[in-house]
Amino acid sequence: MVRIVDVAKKANVSTATVSRVISKPDTVREETINKVLRAIKELNYHPNVLARQLRTSETKTVIVVIPDISNPFFSKVLRGIENLASANGYQVLLGDAGNDSEQESRYLDMLRQKKADGMILLTAKMKAEIVEEMANEFPVVLACEYIEGSSIPTISIDNVSSARKATDYLIQLGHRRIGTISGPLDSVLGQDRLKGFYQAMARHSLSIDPVLVQEGHFNYESGFNLMKKFVALNRMPTGVFAANDEMALGAIRAIRTMNLRVPEDISVIGFDDIHFSSIFEPALTTISQPAFEIGSKAMELLIMLMDKMKIEKNQYILDDSLVIRESCSKINKSLHP
Repeated sequence: MVRIVDVAKKANVSTATVSRVISKPDTVREETINKVLRAIKELNYHPNVLARQLRTSETKTVIVVIPDISNPFFSKVLRGIENLASANGYQVLLGDAGNDSEQESRYLDMLRQKKADGMILLTAKMKAEIVEEMANEFPVVLACEYIEGSSIPTISIDNVSSARKATDYLIQLGHRRIGTISGPLDSVLGQDRLKGFYQAMARHSLSIDPVLVQEGHFNYESGFNLMKKFVALNRMPTGVFAANDEMALGAIRAIRTMNLRVPEDISVIGFDDIHFSSIFEPALTTISQPAFEIGSKAMELLIMLMDKMKIEKNQYILDDSLVIRESCSKINKSLHP
């Protein structure tokens, strides 16, 4: 079995240097890192993780808790987390909360039991005081969602302004009777994106028919079912803002089953810019989140916390963008006088 001393001999460095390259590469010169990594690869060396844990009380493992593993948006976020985690010698343990706050709490217990060095929460359904208590004791970072008034380091976009931007775009195209399929209103994302919709409508002095505001569940099925309700109305909306892409794609499917066209009869705009949105027909106009960057920044902040480094601010807001594709068009006044 190859030992750390063999790697050190091969790279012509000390065993302490090899150890630093593995655990804290930022403290070692790039030339030395490259020598050690070549030696590790040539000798096919695998560090003894258990022995290191006994020496340092580190697991070199982080837990990432997501609200719903079936939501494709999180794959990009996870890729950003995994990319930086791997580069820094950490392995990622994925926890699917299934939109259940009790399940989230069980993952927090793993931190208490020292089964991981830190945690990234992509969901914020737990009671704020529980999360705050854990963050005071262990490294914890929030990403995508946030807890109002919390001091926990958080990385996200401004979901209110993003939803306002999406609704504004429909209004710029001439739409006035606009519906929205919100996310679940027990989530901060559902609340913020609905708030942005209301703000855009108010800014343009447009009235909102209460029946055109429906609460979805961030999944395809709810988008499909709620859009069928809209289409069945005597006065259906000319445009719809869905609070995520899955619901938007479900809405488009529902419109088609009623023998209507997108965007000619109804325009639909989504949120997230998941991969399928660009290859769906019609390709979905949507708000694009920098998902990979959110994940990478969240992991960067977590590493800083685990290394006892000072973080300059608690909240980091990244830029989103409106991606214009085929699912929205100017209102057809001959169809909607």
